[in-house]
Amino acid sequence: MKLLQALFFPPEQPGGVSSMIPHLQDRFQSSRWDMELFWLPKRVRNKGEGEPIFHTFDWKVYAKSPIVQKYIQTYLDYIWWIRLRLKKPFDLIHAHHPIAGMAMKAVFPDTPLIQTVHSSYERELILNGRIEENGLEHRFLVSLYRELEYISQELITVSRSFADYMSSYVESPQSIRIIPNGFDEKRFKPVPHENEIPQLVTVCRLVPAKGLDVLLKACAELKRKGYDYVLHIIGDGPSRHELEDLARDLGIYQETIFYGYTLHPEEFMPFFDIFVLPSRAEAFGSVFAEAALSCLALVGSDVGGIAEQIEDGVNGLLVPSEDYMALSEALEKVISDPMYRYELARSAWDNAKKRYSLTKSVNELKKLYLNYQT
Repeated sequence: MKLLQALFFPPEQPGGVSSMIPHLQDRFQSSRWDMELFWLPKRVRNKGEGEPIFHTFDWKVYAKSPIVQKYIQTYLDYIWWIRLRLKKPFDLIHAHHPIAGMAMKAVFPDTPLIQTVHSSYERELILNGRIEENGLEHRFLVSLYRELEYISQELITVSRSFADYMSSYVESPQSIRIIPNGFDEKRFKPVPHENEIPQLVTVCRLVPAKGLDVLLKACAELKRKGYDYVLHIIGDGPSRHELEDLARDLGIYQETIFYGYTLHPEEFMPFFDIFVLPSRAEAFGSVFAEAALSCLALVGSDVGGIAEQIEDGVNGLLVPSEDYMALSEALEKVISDPMYRYELARSAWDNAKKRYSLTKSVNELKKLYLNYQT
């Protein structure tokens, strides 16, 4: 069976898709399966031409928006790149970004399409202050869910909470399938270690949606109470300078290390003690599963897919979004009690291995793909 995994970003791009999809190839290499990956290189810009066709809405209603125009141009670029690079047919296409799925269907209308929606672009743009809620861009982007439902044989997402979010934008919400991201356990090797000073780590893009301003305020409260710690922030993004300034203003810059972008954080994540990320929204939160497989104690906000991964007090701690005092108190619990911290980390590791192994995801996908074998 000839399979195509259609991505938007290159495989090395950080995020939930890159943590799973490139590793599928090894599991599918056999006489029965032939899998390829495809994505749009960053160098391909303003190549595509023509008029996009949507079956479920009129995109021209939103055409005045520069963000919508850029989205449409990227969609046309993707189509141009497909026609340039893909000549042979596939039995099935599995797309992992709306642009990838719509472009593939435009070029290969007779090939079955499975579409996974991994996150909400519109919610991130709203939280990051890029677009207004219920504005042109927001209404355009949520219209794509119905379009994806129309062109796909299967519509998949990665958590129950995100399936519920999508439900109001599609005609058959009961048909949305949920397949969480899977992670190759071999990439994560917990390391026995003892840090005299607790080491906190977070891994994310530095944007307002991730709530790192809340984390820094919580850490300032920890310092005020006399707790020793080091906070490691791995990732980069437009908010970096603002966050560095905030750390200085709060008097915790000496306790905070900004690393910038790192390609394989899982290689040294096991040497930390506590993973913390107070996101304001998260469709799944792949980095929590990765931290759990590294045997770290988890502390996260009670939103989206994070709340589906963490059972509060059992395999991690959940706090209300935006509440830096509650976050500080949760961190205080795991900093002050190493045994409790270890119990949470061990429970998180057991849970992640059972629920989010790559083997489990691969088995679910194989069953799904075989439904479309000709």
